[in-house]
Amino acid sequence: MRTPFVDRAFVRIDEGLVHYRHIAGEADGRLPLVMLHASPGSSRGLEPLMRELARADPGRRIVAPDSLGNGDSAAPAAVNPDIAYFAGGVGRALDALGITRAIVFGSHTGARVACEFGILYPERVTAIVFDGIGDYDDAMRSLLLREYAPEVAPDDYGRHLLWAFNFVRDQALHYPYFMRDPEHRLMSRPVASADELHWRVVEVLKSITSYHKSYRAAFAYRASERLPLLEVPNYFLDSEDELPTLRAMLEQLSTKSGGVRIASAAGVGGKSEAISRCLACMNL
Repeated sequence: MRTPFVDRAFVRIDEGLVHYRHIAGEADGRLPLVMLHASPGSSRGLEPLMRELARADPGRRIVAPDSLGNGDSAAPAAVNPDIAYFAGGVGRALDALGITRAIVFGSHTGARVACEFGILYPERVTAIVFDGIGDYDDAMRSLLLREYAPEVAPDDYGRHLLWAFNFVRDQALHYPYFMRDPEHRLMSRPVASADELHWRVVEVLKSITSYHKSYRAAFAYRASERLPLLEVPNYFLDSEDELPTLRAMLEQLSTKSGGVRIASAAGVGGKSEAISRCLACMNL
């Protein structure tokens, strides 16, 4: 089977243009899969998983927008947008695409957006697959909001370029990335290759003045309080290469929403196989 093509396009909403990646489907009645990316960066990080899913389930339409303020999408109009704002942005982008109902996948920040989208617009969601949703106690939440995603602007001496590279690289070394001690050293994931570091840094630089908005909204989001309000079927990927702190929360958070935990092997192939199992068990 040939490698599925991931195409790119834009739709316009009130804030401006929303960029999205997509794999065309067939008019066979199957619901589209909407994929919401993690921070930082854009839907480019989802391309390998999109291709793998298209191989496993050929013909399903897959759509992955860049969230507002990330990648090639317009910045949020709000000064301090919350996750509900980003969920509303997804809804308006889907309206522009003619998508009235979908299966939703969300990774990290995208998982929080997916949760809120399902709460606010349950009639538009058949099921949600969470990849890396988490929550924090008050002390950690305050620390992350204060330190994790500083406002950055282009600098006369290019210091924002160095900052962006180290920001992206250090996220593979420690969690949180700014706590560089053995206790916070990550052993669950490899450092990205030079090519991957390059494009991830470029994606951050595209949105250097607004990247922090979705991050801060994600850290402020109280998933443990919102998940019980979710009434649509939901699944939690338990991936071998996920952050240990997030894996430790899975049982508690999945219980709050009545969700189902799905074991996933490491890497794109493992996630694709797990997502395919979720869809198959619902005959989607």
